[in-house]
Amino acid sequence: MKLIFISGPSGSGKTTLSNQIIKKNKNGIVLSTDNYYKTGLISKLLPKFIEGFFDRSISFNNKLFKKDFDFIYKNGISICERYYNFEKKTIQNILNETNNISFLIVEGIFAKEFSKTLNNKDYIFLEIKTKKNECMKRVVQRDIKERGKKKKQAENDFLKSWSIYYEKFKPNSLKNNTNKFIIEKNTDIDQILKKLFN
Repeated sequence: MKLIFISGPSGSGKTTLSNQIIKKNKNGIVLSTDNYYKTGLISKLLPKFIEGFFDRSISFNNKLFKKDFDFIYKNGISICERYYNFEKKTIQNILNETNNISFLIVEGIFAKEFSKTLNNKDYIFLEIKTKKNECMKRVVQRDIKERGKKKKQAENDFLKSWSIYYEKFKPNSLKNNTNKFIIEKNTDIDQILKKLFN
């Protein structure tokens, strides 16, 4: 099974790129780290004490993510999809069987971290580089609409998340990986997809 990791700061277009790849190539599935945050009291209380909680590894349910990732990678099928509700801090499980999966995309702010835990280093890594103000505009719109935030809070949260992402990952932290591609605004995605799927 082909493995593709897509990383970048909040609002850089990871989900959009994932969807582009899925539309052009059949038999793929996306696991978004955004749907694997911790739930319940942990995710309700800790954000009050830890600045940028949802941008830090402590908020990520790595155990559940790894369980789903391993199952899909081993069996080539997915039985359910998970959706994280940021307002209620819950995960909704939707039964939706997908068979004959030939490639798996892992996208999200924790994708790079998760890729480093794998013994199998035979994967493709797409790192999105986008201007800070473009990311901020997208994130603020999303957070107001989908996460119930006020504009000022969304802006402050974005600036914190940007700092946390780039503190965690210095530029070119995967420089020895020959299967790494930097995706910028003018990158020819179709050209990269040809390399990946031919």
